[in-house]
Formats: sequence, structure tokens, C-alpha cells
Amino acid sequence: MLRTKPFAALRPRSDLAHRVACVPYDVVDTAEARALADLDELSFLHVTRAEVDLPPDTDVYGDKVYRLAAKNFRKFQDQGVMIHEDRPCIYIYRQEASLPGRQIAQTGIVCCFHIDDYHNNVIKKHEKTRKDKEDDRTSHTLALKANPGPVFLLHKGLPRLAELTEASVRREPLYDFTAPDRVRHSVWRVEQYAPFIDAFARLDAAYIADGHHRCASAARAGAELRADNPAHKGDEEYNWFLAVIFPKEHPSILPYHRLVKDLNGLRPAELLDRLRRIADVRETVDPEPRKPGSFCMYVSGKWHLVTLPER
Repeated sequence: MLRTKPFAALRPRSDLAHRVACVPYDVVDTAEARALADLDELSFLHVTRAEVDLPPDTDVYGDKVYRLAAKNFRKFQDQGVMIHEDRPCIYIYRQEASLPGRQIAQTGIVCCFHIDDYHNNVIKKHEKTRKDKEDDRTSHTLALKANPGPVFLLHKGLPRLAELTEASVRREPLYDFTAPDRVRHSVWRVEQYAPFIDAFARLDAAYIADGHHRCASAARAGAELRADNPAHKGDEEYNWFLAVIFPKEHPSILPYHRLVKDLNGLRPAELLDRLRRIADVRETVDPEPRKPGSFCMYVSGKWHLVTLPER
């Protein structure tokens, strides 16, 4: 059974959401984060990547970065940029974008998930995490005493959740803006959340699509706070972490291109031979993979479709 709960959100004011919204902390380096944060003093990068407000030679994993992140976070609250909901809710979150030849959209539910479900593999992983990145986000979470960004989860689909979601998005959204990358973001607040929580309890698992380090760090932070609390009861906020969960049919997997400059001493034909030992490799005229577990390579003037065996 998948455990979920509503939460009293700390969120941007509706009229400022488009200014506070920022790219995920891990898709830009420090120089890129600094350039984006310089465009707007309300960018949440001043919280998620607080080194942007420190000298260029600052250790990005240093304590002063986490202290400044907490200070900037409090400043956003003190200035009224972010407001605290007076009651627990869940939220519906939709992303929409236009791509050449198609329109994509994904609609998920934002709520809290239990760290024990992560530890017990009810929330399932498909990547290993790096200790340095885990340490970074654990320190960041503990400094803020909050989850500054959601984990991206998937579920196998449940008709009841689809019905509830569709009914919720018929109302006026809380947020509705288009970011500079032309992705439209819409959010609806759901105060009558009990039917959603009951529906989630019918699911036996959730799957991490993105945010393995955020998830691991939230779980580690929760475990540390448990250990430091001699009066731990089990209902504390640190037992939960923030995530948005989408039906598996919604996300679109877009191409992720890499240019390989060094084959580690192999000739192109030898590389393909090695790949054939572990995967199905065939020439193709269509350089777009059509199924999970496959990718395309341009080798020696030809496209090759590589399909890994199912596990």
C-alpha cells in the first residue's frame, strides 16, 4: 500500500509564481545558475543554489552556502513572496509544451510520501546515487527544514485517480504561466483530498522517474531528524517528503543526445560487436527509438538501433 498525505504548503504568491519558478537545481552548473539568478532577485535559485550570491571561488558544498540558502528562504517568507497555507491540501500540477509536430502534456498530483516506503522499496528506484550529491541535498534539506523541490514519481495508472484529477482541473487554476522555455505550468489546489488519499492506498508501488538524489536526501534527512528526536512518535513532518506523481502514460521521453569523442581504443566496428554481446543492434533509417530500453547511435555513417534486453 502506498502511503500519501496532504500538506500545508509554503508556496509563492500567485502573482509572483512566474518569477519565483526556476529550473531544477541539478540541470545547470554554477555559472549558468548565477546567470539565471541575476535576471530576477525572486528566482528560487537564490535558495536552491545559494552559491550564486557568494563569490565565484566559494565551495558549493560549504556550510556558508547552506546557511545562506536558509537565510534567503526566510527572506522570501518575511517579504511575503512565499505564503504558508493555513490548512493541508494536495495539488494538481500540469505541464504542457508544443514540440514540432505534436503537443505534449502531463498532469500529476502533488502530495507527500513516506520515507519508509522509500527505504522498504514500495517507492522503487532505477538508479544508483552519488554520495557527494546526496550529502549536498541532505545538508540543504536540513538547513531549510523543508523540501525545496518535488521528486518526480510514476504510478501504473488508476481510473479513480484519473476521474478525480479531471474533475479538479475544471476549476480556475491557482497558477497558470508559461516559463521562458515555453513550458506552460498550471496548478490547482484541492482541499477535498480524502478521495485521492483513499485511491492512492490501492496502489502497491510508485516508481522514481527523476529525483533519485532528492528522494535519497529527503529520506536521509528524515532519518537524521528521527535519531535526534528522543520523543519521536512517527507522525512528524520529517517522516514525509514532497513529490509529484504522474500516470505512467503521461510523460514523454524526449531524445537525450551525446557526442562520444573517444571509444577508449576501440574501432567503431569493435564497439558495435561489443554492444551485440549484450543487446540487439541493427541498422535503421529511423533515428528515433520507439520503446523503453532502446537508443540510437550514429556510427560510421549509419544509424544503429540498440535495444537492451528486458529485465
